[in-house]
Amino acid sequence: MGALKTALQIIQILLSVALVALIILQSKGSGIGNLLGGGEGGLGITKTRRGLEKTLFQLTIIISAVFLINAVVQLAAQ
Repeated sequence: MGALKTALQIIQILLSVALVALIILQSKGSGIGNLLGGGEGGLGITKTRRGLEKTLFQLTIIISAVFLINAVVQLAAQ
């Protein structure tokens, strides 16, 4: 059981690093105003995601869901 807990913790660390990297990559293309909540999005103007931006967005959602599931599994394993 100790090996399972260790494996889940390592997976959680890797998922957190991947999630932070994906979020930084998404905000890198937009200015600092968009990072803090300003910019075009604050004026009610929406932008359609295409190509790499859409892929990064979808991958961020998937990684965050796996992160959440892994956290719940870790709690259940205790």
